[in-house]
Amino acid sequence: MIVSVHFADIGVRAARSVLRERPRPDTTPGLRYAETTLTGAIAAGPPALRPGRAALLAAWEDDAALDRFLAEDPLPRRLADGWHVRLRPLRLAGAWPAMPLEIDPGGAPDEEDGPVVVLTLGQLRLRRALPFLRANSRAAGRAAADPALVASVALARPPRFVGTFSLWRSVSAMCHYAYGADRPAHQEAVRDHREKPFHHEAAFLRCRPYGARGLLDGREPVAAAARASSPPWTSSSER
Repeated sequence: MIVSVHFADIGVRAARSVLRERPRPDTTPGLRYAETTLTGAIAAGPPALRPGRAALLAAWEDDAALDRFLAEDPLPRRLADGWHVRLRPLRLAGAWPAMPLEIDPGGAPDEEDGPVVVLTLGQLRLRRALPFLRANSRAAGRAAADPALVASVALARPPRFVGTFSLWRSVSAMCHYAYGADRPAHQEAVRDHREKPFHHEAAFLRCRPYGARGLLDGREPVAAAARASSPPWTSSSER
């Protein structure tokens, strides 16, 4: 099983219409799950929307299923001028029943210290929206300031779905942000959620990126992450 994430700047009206074009597993061969969303910036403070950028998050049986979708469905053609990346799931924390994940133990090892994507997914408890926004602001501000964060996008499908996409230059750098003793904001948000959950359902999915195509904010982020990552991703001839 693989996951794909697609971003494209298509204008405010078109981005809103994409919310109505969410692919369905019962009519799209090989599709396990899909969500179309609006986007924003990951940063401290109130949510900073990017109203003209749309996103598609999807899970597939395999690459062939995604290839068919890209070739035959009108939605990816609308997003074709943006950027999309294929992700191989490595580790799941929490649960997301709508997306039946199968973590492949024979895939790329989680401990391999190269570029890594983290997806957070949540179905918001509306009465917990303000505490969630406060906790998220602290953690997001710390992430946005981290030099190891190569690309990030906030995801939202009102009224309940919220998520984030973050690409880090290495697993070790991402773990230092998430668990480092000198960077408590993320751990505090996780603690607050455990004590009184922000979401009805929540999941954190760690993935290895591959097969990226197009540009996001003028660059190809996976290539930029690979150039910035630690060995063994940088060969001795490149150092």
